Amino acid sequence: MIRAIAQPLGLLLSYIFGIVNSYGLTIVIFTLIIKVVLLPLTLKQTKSMKQMQEINPKIKELQKKYANDKQKLNEKTMELYRQHNVNPASGCLPLLIQLPIIFALFQVLRTPTDYNIAQEAVTQSFLWIKDLSAPDRLYILPVLAAATTYYQSKMMSTGSASNSSQNTMNIVMPLMIGWFSMQFASGLALYWVLSNLFQIIQQYFTMRSGKVVKEESN
Repeated sequence: MIRAIAQPLGLLLSYIFGIVNSYGLTIVIFTLIIKVVLLPLTLKQTKSMKQMQEINPKIKELQKKYANDKQKLNEKTMELYRQHNVNPASGCLPLLIQLPIIFALFQVLRTPTDYNIAQEAVTQSFLWIKDLSAPDRLYILPVLAAATTYYQSKMMSTGSASNSSQNTMNIVMPLMIGWFSMQFASGLALYWVLSNLFQIIQQYFTMRSGKVVKEESN
């Protein structure tokens, strides 16, 4: 499966590199393309997140009403989700769906010549990064990868205290991404940081536009 994903990604990277002749800039453009492709999923996720925020008051009421009956609380909470057609795990989808892309990029960076990319290309420097095929020894990218992942997760958070799985994911995922970024090629960490930044900016304006529309309707 990873090979099947890596092949078209490698061809796309090779094509972009042939135009800009900078592997760092290639990753920037590549990231933007991926974000545009994933835009429909992101918009769907934003809609689900807004729905979760709207039903949060009802969830809190259930928590008070069934504080001493966890099983009943879970049943009523799931019933509320079904009534409003809400998926509480939707906030994690953009993070999880990119993992196959990350694995494919790792494959491309590990054996670039298999995807018509010269070895010299992936070892280029970019900004403070001396070698995009090696880990960032200044640890700037790992820190940025963890920080942006955490911030993005918090933006996606529904604020529901009952959703312990989401709260756990908001902590575990940034730590895992930060650790991976210290071990693998800087090109992967650069992609992840840029992807998070695009997502944060997109999420900010999406939520802001939603608030403006709501205020005008009131």
